[in-house]
Amino acid sequence: MSTAVYTASATSWGGRTGKVVTSDNKLDLDLSIPAEMGGDGGAGTNPEQLFASGWAACFHNALKGVARQRKVNVTDSAVSLEVHLVGGMATGFDFEVTIEAQLPGVDSVVAQEMLEAAHQVCPYSRATRGNIPVTLVVVPDED
Repeated sequence: MSTAVYTASATSWGGRTGKVVTSDNKLDLDLSIPAEMGGDGGAGTNPEQLFASGWAACFHNALKGVARQRKVNVTDSAVSLEVHLVGGMATGFDFEVTIEAQLPGVDSVVAQEMLEAAHQVCPYSRATRGNIPVTLVVVPDED
């Protein structure tokens, strides 16, 4: 194994209806199963939301790095990530992901190229490549 630059550690108690806490206590969350999955839809978050949040933040940072290299201003940019849980108990569950980026003032062709480049360097994208179908979408500017 390579030498780690940083290690994140979290522990779950109770699975999807329990809680999750990071080793430094910066994240301490209750978990609930969404109603769409047969749960009570309680106030807690769920693993899919945590996965989407982490990947969105990481991807956005990768996108900002690509923009810096290309000298493109992405100051007002935003990245949204949807994690779709597909399948079922009989066949098993899988993820499908949609990554949407808002890059105001950036040409749509350049923006799409930047998304593709960020997808090549983002650690979440690299770790899941070939395992999770990912759709990259540039959100058009609102004129």
